[in-house]
Order: sequence, then structure tokens, then C-alpha cells
Amino acid sequence: MAGIAFSPLYYLDMDAFSEELMGVVQNDDQVEVSKDPVPEIHLPWLSQHMQSTGSHGQKGTNFAQTTSICLNIIQEALLKHQWQRASEFLQCYLQTLEDINSQKRQIAPEIIWKLGSTILYHHPKSNVETFSAFADRMKNIGVQNYLKISLQHALYLLHNGMVEDAYRNLNQAESWRYGEMSASQEKLIKLIQAYRGLLDYYTWSKKRAEVSKFDMDDFATNTATQDMHSYFRQATVNLHEIIKIPGVWDTFVKSYVEMLEFYGDQDGARQVLTDYAYDNNFPSNPNAHIYLYKFLKKEKAPEDKLISVLKILHQIVPSHKIMLEFHVLLRKSKKEEHHKLGLEVLLAVLDFSGCTENITAWSYLAKYLKQIIKGKHRDWIQEGWSSRKDWWPTFHFSYYLAKKNWKENRILALKKAFISGILLGKGCRYFMYVSKQGHKIRDKSIKTMKKFVMKHNILDSEEC
Repeated sequence: MAGIAFSPLYYLDMDAFSEELMGVVQNDDQVEVSKDPVPEIHLPWLSQHMQSTGSHGQKGTNFAQTTSICLNIIQEALLKHQWQRASEFLQCYLQTLEDINSQKRQIAPEIIWKLGSTILYHHPKSNVETFSAFADRMKNIGVQNYLKISLQHALYLLHNGMVEDAYRNLNQAESWRYGEMSASQEKLIKLIQAYRGLLDYYTWSKKRAEVSKFDMDDFATNTATQDMHSYFRQATVNLHEIIKIPGVWDTFVKSYVEMLEFYGDQDGARQVLTDYAYDNNFPSNPNAHIYLYKFLKKEKAPEDKLISVLKILHQIVPSHKIMLEFHVLLRKSKKEEHHKLGLEVLLAVLDFSGCTENITAWSYLAKYLKQIIKGKHRDWIQEGWSSRKDWWPTFHFSYYLAKKNWKENRILALKKAFISGILLGKGCRYFMYVSKQGHKIRDKSIKTMKKFVMKHNILDSEEC
């Protein structure tokens, strides 16, 4: 693990660190309690504190205080991105592997792994070899961490584009066994298998691209197709298992569905997406409903079915960009309840700061307000406005925003001016400012807008 220089205080380089780390491990699966009051790894700073006390109990107390201080220093260094300083103090913290407190000794390997992997991930002189060497050492210190470290190691390798190494790492982890498997370890095995399935999907996807891109003779095409199908079978077995467990499995679900669609199993793909979206055992997940909606839309499913999917998404993420598609579907529906919901969907989109200058949303709202007024459903507007009248004027229709919008986007300013006039009357300062500016440039649409607002606004006399 050469390449990172450690503090001269401890006289340890990265190679020495690995040797010392392994030196405190008596067996592959456990760490024995040191009988010597001074730990085996010689660190002057720590030894000084250990020898300053008389009794074994006092030494234990001082040891705990020392390691606690050391952990605080490491955490502070991580927060400040002081990777070299953190790596130096981590060497001292290795002493917790021989803590006389069995509970602390048991959790020490996981803490050291989290600290060390974070340092090595960010340290400017670290590399894949350094990280992998550290991971391999830590896998064998306390067997309960083997699977977790193996999975995180594989993800690190994937992050660095080392797909084959990651796959090999996952294979090794999947075949690892030590004693009776706990429930948490069984879940980790499932997750490891799922990531292996994801890599099988990746290989399948690459081979599919190769088959479609290059001209091949019949033999080569058949061979490539058989390879693809082999990876498909391997991937689907593991992906199918993980998505049965309640959780958020977006990437796994999308990969699985893509392969099912490729082989013409539309019913299977639809069922996977439906279960993922509607299973009450799964956490609320807007993406699940987006995937199902897009699939059904591609299948040209009935609009009522699309509406039913988007109704749930509207409740979870009312500001999602698909809500504008939802509004169009509701507007086209023949049901009056859908028409009313169409107004609420637009208002809900514009409740969010990220949508305040969404020209499409404002255009839809301006057009829909006209349609609703002509359809004699002013009560829908009043109902939607009642919960917003105390904050929308400042949020959307201030004098400052009128000047800003007019300067930057006149179409947006005109749409908002019309809406502000309908909701707040002709005395609204946003409406008045845009009307005045429009008259200056002789915009003909201003006159038409003013006539409609004067006749149909729901709050004629109130000002912003």
C-alpha cells in the first residue's frame, strides 16, 4: 500500500501499516484480548498515556479516553478534508482492535474500515491498489464485516471502471461462508447477487450493441446471440430475487424490465413495474410510478389507466415535470372531476420555487382559467385560490417580479399578468405594471387582456 506518506511521529509507512494491522489479528475470525498493558503496535503518543497510570482499570480508562480523542481528531480531519492528517491518526486508532472492552473491540473493525476507506477514497496519493490492499486486510478482521466490505470494495472498483475485477470480487463474496448465516448476512448475499446480476445485464447490453452494430455471418451472430441469452438468464435470476424484497431498487428494476421487453415478454415487464409501484410493503417511491407510466404510455394504454398512475405521483411529487402531461390528460378527459383536478395540478406545480418561471405551466394555467370561466366553474378557481391567497401574491406577483419578468421574458410576464389580474383584480401591481409597459410598446394583446380581467376577475378590488 505504498504511495501515501504517514506522519514521522509513528515511524510507519503504508507497508508497515499493513503488517502491523495484520499483526494484531490472531485468527481470521477474531481478535484476542491483549494481556500486555501496552498494545503490540508501538505508538509513542499512545504508550505515553498508557504508562502514566498505575492500575489495569486506570489503564483501561486512559486507553478509552485516548482512542476517543483520536477518533474525534480523525472525524474533524475528515470534515475539513485533511486526508493526510486523518491517515496519520488512523494508525493510532488501530489500537481499538485490542480494546479490553469486548463490545468496543467488536465494533472496531467496522469503524476502522469506514474511516480508512473514506480516507483512501479521497487521499490525493491513493490509488486502486492501495484501496484494494486495505479492503483485503479488513475483510479478514471480524468475519461479520466480510460481506459488507466485499460489496463496498466491488462498488469502488466499478467506480474506477474495473468491471471484471468487481465481478470477480462479487463472485468470491457470494461463495464465502463462515458458520451459520445470520439474517443480515443473508440480505447482504442477496444484494451481492443482485449487483452481480446487474453486471451480467451490463455485459448483455454490450453484446446486444455489438450484434446490432457489426455485420456478422450466421455462425458469429448465433454465437453472440447465445452469449447474450446466457447473460440474460444469469442476470434475471438474481435481479428477480432482489426486487421481491421491499426496498428501492430502481436500477435493478429498469435493467430487468429492459431485458424482458427485448425478449418480448411485455406481460412480465408490466407485472414487474406494477408490483414495484403498488406493493404496499415497498416504501413510497415516485420513480416506480414514473417507470410504470412511461411503460403504459409506450404501450398506448387507455388514458384512464395513465391518469390513475399519475394521480399517485401527483400526491407524492406534485411539482414533477410529468405533472404537465398529467394536466393535459385531465383536460382531455370527459369527466368533470378530472377537469377540476386539472386546475389543482397546475396550481400545485407552481407552488414550488423551482417552477416559478416555468413558461409552459403559466401558459397552461392562463389558458385553463379562461376555459374554466367560460365553463362557469369560477368556484373551482376560488377553491384553489383560497389556500394560496395569503402567500402567492408575494411569491409570484410582486412589483419586483413584474419588472424582472418583463425585462427577461415578456411572454412569461404577460401570462402572469393575466393570471394575477384574474386572481387579484385590476388593482394588482403586477398586472398594472405589465399593462402599463405593454401600452408603451403598443402591444395589442394588452387591451384584450385588460377587458377580460375587468369582466371576469374573482377579486376585483384587492391589491397585491
